[in-house]
Amino acid sequence: MPELPEVETVRRGLAPVMEGARIVGVEQRRANLRTPFPPRFVERLEGTTVTALGRRAKYLLADLSSGEVLIAHLGMSGSFRIRGGDDEAVPGVFHHGRDKAAAHDHVVFHLEGPHLPKGASVTYNDPRRFGFMDLVPRADLPAHPSIAGLGIEPLGNALDGDLLGRLFAGKATPLKAALLDQKLIAGLGNIYVCEALWRARLDPRRQAGTTVTAKGAATAALATLAEAIRAVLGEAIEAGGSSLRDHRQANGELGYFQHAFAVYDREGAPCPRPTCDGVVERVVQSGRSTFFCPRCQRASGRGR
Repeated sequence: MPELPEVETVRRGLAPVMEGARIVGVEQRRANLRTPFPPRFVERLEGTTVTALGRRAKYLLADLSSGEVLIAHLGMSGSFRIRGGDDEAVPGVFHHGRDKAAAHDHVVFHLEGPHLPKGASVTYNDPRRFGFMDLVPRADLPAHPSIAGLGIEPLGNALDGDLLGRLFAGKATPLKAALLDQKLIAGLGNIYVCEALWRARLDPRRQAGTTVTAKGAATAALATLAEAIRAVLGEAIEAGGSSLRDHRQANGELGYFQHAFAVYDREGAPCPRPTCDGVVERVVQSGRSTFFCPRCQRASGRGR
């Protein structure tokens, strides 16, 4: 499933096209994706203007002039394709062929705007149909089942060691599970949690609560972890995401952060840390693969 950097990359690719554009037509080519489309989906979209395109965790949020918000989730294989007139966005050096089968083009947004060529459109393609779209009044967005209860966004400076200490205090769950808990931190996924824990030299199996002192203070390890999370997400966004399996940027290019993976999907490879002679291992936690170096990511006790 695309993670936060992939979704942010898609948002950045779509924003110059969709923001300020009027939706003059919508082709809804099936009744449902993972869930049914909302009632009167086409009618509620046509004639509105996209005033802003944002993101919350792994959800794209398009504010409309009608006062509603279009919520979109990419699921496992969803992607958007931009078309300007007779030309699609020119792919770059990391381009791989993307799915163009009409059977998988489920929604087409036809756009007009002074910044757009005639015939501009954005197409949502989803071979596996695990994504979804919904419409909700802006005032009701915080209570939407997909948005309500989401934790803090991990990109800003609010994510620091002290905050992690407050989130992890008293938790017996493994560190990796705590980081993946969307009610604590919104948008983190398996790939970047593995990478951040490696950078912070923390064992993913360690109990989250042991990173907090007996007096409830955050340890230095949590400050390092917060920095690692922000750094790995920032680098992945600049790289255009990781493009595992079906992810594409909005212009069809593949991201290339996967070439910088230290541990993810590198089972049996040498640890890339120059001072470490360990080997990357894979274990399964809560049904997901965890990749880490057991030599430099050693479990340690409270207060370290």
